Amino acid sequence: MSTLTIPLSRIEGHARVVIHFVGDQAVSAHFQATELRGFERFVQGAPAEQMPIIVPRICGVCSTAHHLAAVKALEHLYGVSVPIKAVRIRELMMLGQIIQNQATSLFMFTMPDLPGQTGVPSLFQLGDVDPRIAPRALGVRRVGTRLIALAGGQYIHPVRAVVGGVSGGIANDDARAMRRELAEALTWARYLVDEYTRLFRGLRERIGTLGDDSPTYCLAAISHGHAFYGEELRVMAPDGSVEEAFAVCDYAQHLIEVPIEGSYSSGTLYHDKLLRANSLARLNLDPHPSTPLARMYADSFWQEWGYPAHAILLYDVARGVELVYALERALELLDDDLASGELRTGYEPRDGTGCGLVEAPRGPLIHHYRVEHGLISAVKFIIPTQHNVLAIERALLVAARRYVSAAGIDLELERAVGRVVRAFDPCIACATH
Repeated sequence: MSTLTIPLSRIEGHARVVIHFVGDQAVSAHFQATELRGFERFVQGAPAEQMPIIVPRICGVCSTAHHLAAVKALEHLYGVSVPIKAVRIRELMMLGQIIQNQATSLFMFTMPDLPGQTGVPSLFQLGDVDPRIAPRALGVRRVGTRLIALAGGQYIHPVRAVVGGVSGGIANDDARAMRRELAEALTWARYLVDEYTRLFRGLRERIGTLGDDSPTYCLAAISHGHAFYGEELRVMAPDGSVEEAFAVCDYAQHLIEVPIEGSYSSGTLYHDKLLRANSLARLNLDPHPSTPLARMYADSFWQEWGYPAHAILLYDVARGVELVYALERALELLDDDLASGELRTGYEPRDGTGCGLVEAPRGPLIHHYRVEHGLISAVKFIIPTQHNVLAIERALLVAARRYVSAAGIDLELERAVGRVVRAFDPCIACATH
């Protein structure tokens, strides 16, 4: 048996792909997370009410999602109902993370692959295609970070979500200024998404495939008109029907963790079935977004690619739909008065177990805490990237079998491996927590 190891770039964290061959036949492919964080151990013994401040340090990219999942886990444990205005401010935090993440993933990680450049492609090389791409992509990303800071108190490791609500509102003047920035960013985002789609069609013609398109189950914690805040987990069957929905604390009855060879991250199955999460899973489960421009982009998506869609490279196109939606939805939420009114509910701490759920950019994020004497005695993090690991490995095997033959290894294989992994936008820092 021979082995081919391919390091990865333009992802969050450190990972590699290892492909095993017998002769010229690829027999397995492994997506291996090569870093270990250990947060499930670090937090044992910590005061439970400090968790919303501690767990954002798991990842500087996904800190908003961890902040909110921690708060929601404690609120579930304490039996707290959160005022609607506080929920809206929390939704704005998540929308900021969606904008920031999708702009990064779509335009900085994957868009440079589309023209078929040699060497190490970068966003700035796209200046040869159109010099407006790089500054507008960076501008959209910057608006996402500013929205996180406005709603969350600071961009990296936000602090404003507290048990029972939020620690403060959004001043009307600040909301109006943010709306102006979002409106400009929406114009830029539409241009960038249209340009991405044009280049994507060219990639499809050049390589003749959209990657692994075998149907799988889809998992998401999103419902129609809901801004990634997460209320229950929903599963879509391969034919597009909704298989079931279940409460977050019931996750262990439906999701099975699977160890991955040579990796510090595990994978997830839905019962014993292959699963996918992230942007395309969300679009399959909520095919007609509630905002007008995103709905227009989604309708065009279904007309071109069919419903439900399963080909993995379509994850990137779906990210464009989400980017437009997140900008539109944030504009809608900032139309409301979020400066005053009821923003926080009182509560009494208690021991027990609680689960928190948000729909992070990469899929459903679950925090499960057990508290004894006010201290964390056990923690389980179910990370969005885990839901996709086994689907990534299957897609990598499809790519390996496409580009390796008796004639040798096609040099397109290394690019294909990068496209496969970046389509799922994995976050290794979170996946090894």
